[in-house]
Amino acid sequence: MEITIKGRGKKIEETLIYYRRHFHQYPELSQEESKTSKTIQNFLKEEGIPFETGFAEHGVLAIIEGENPGKTVALRADIDALPIKEKNDVAYASKVNGKMHACGHDAHTAMLMGTALLLNSMKSEIPGKVLLVFQPAEEMAPVGGAGQMMKDGLFTKHKPDAIFAQHMWPDLEAGEIGVKSGAIMGNSDRFTVIVKGAGGHASMPHQGKDAIVIAAQVINHLQTIVSRNVDPMQSAVVTFGEISGGERYNVIASHVTLEGTVRTNDDEVKKKVKARLEKTLSGLAGANEVTIELDYKDGYPATINSEEWEETVRASAHKLLGENSTPRVNSSLGGEDFGRFLLEYPGFYFWLGTAIPSRKLQKPLHDAEFDINEDSLAIGTEMMTQLTFDALEKLNKEENNS
Repeated sequence: MEITIKGRGKKIEETLIYYRRHFHQYPELSQEESKTSKTIQNFLKEEGIPFETGFAEHGVLAIIEGENPGKTVALRADIDALPIKEKNDVAYASKVNGKMHACGHDAHTAMLMGTALLLNSMKSEIPGKVLLVFQPAEEMAPVGGAGQMMKDGLFTKHKPDAIFAQHMWPDLEAGEIGVKSGAIMGNSDRFTVIVKGAGGHASMPHQGKDAIVIAAQVINHLQTIVSRNVDPMQSAVVTFGEISGGERYNVIASHVTLEGTVRTNDDEVKKKVKARLEKTLSGLAGANEVTIELDYKDGYPATINSEEWEETVRASAHKLLGENSTPRVNSSLGGEDFGRFLLEYPGFYFWLGTAIPSRKLQKPLHDAEFDINEDSLAIGTEMMTQLTFDALEKLNKEENNS
């Protein structure tokens, strides 16, 4: 019998909005999510949903056992905030100075709680088991919380046959779902370059090794890695986000530090960019007779959706939102810790439209004015719940046919 979830999320919309706004007002950064975790645990206790803790310190795993035998599906939401001072003038604005839910994790958490609520009320209809993963430290790149949760035994007792997650996406309207198999989010690496020259008086540059001038060469040369070494039909970005150096206007700088990020969605492209970066810096160091140090940190792997799940995710969206609800989307080079789960288990990561109609220009993720269209909360809750039933049906059918 086909299960239809449409309309059920709307019935608990007040609860979804309450928790989303609560988390938004009291954001906690990566590895600080103790109160957020406690709020989730208290909610699960009140609803009589079993759960386990102790994963990456503040992580929570809720377990809903269906009354019918079957496979196991995991759903994940990230719970941490960002070190950003909020600029939104709304009643539910952050009450913690310098901290903000600027990436929608407050909504992700509230929707997974709502999904737990719906699934728990439908246990008699669930053919299998559902694991609800509340993950801390997603914003703590390049370390993250997903890997540590698994190291701490997240799936030791209960192993998922598939895992799913969603993310608020302001480029899509509420009621639209971004579905794409393959790489949907990118490899997210970071690097630090230290140019070690020699100081001197500004009037006598020939006596020093100007680290600022050499740093300018570094920036210009590394940009050509993408424009002249990467196939233009593939994706790569090298961005410098921070630069510091120099002591005084009339002193040749002896040290300059540059920090940046490399984004790719293909491992071979990543290897090429990294190798060219190392070779270019070595060449510049030799040409300028200075030392250039590179500290390259591999970050989150690309989030690569399993092709086998695209049709199911798209079908779930169509059941709830109609045939036009899954417009064509391109990959993003944003980093996402969920990629680590997908290295271990098949699954899918999709985008939930949350554009605010009153805004002519949508604020992007990680912006101090980012906010969501709260109509998307009921939609996302229904989507996760519908997908759970559809995924279990697919898994159980495959098991029975094998």
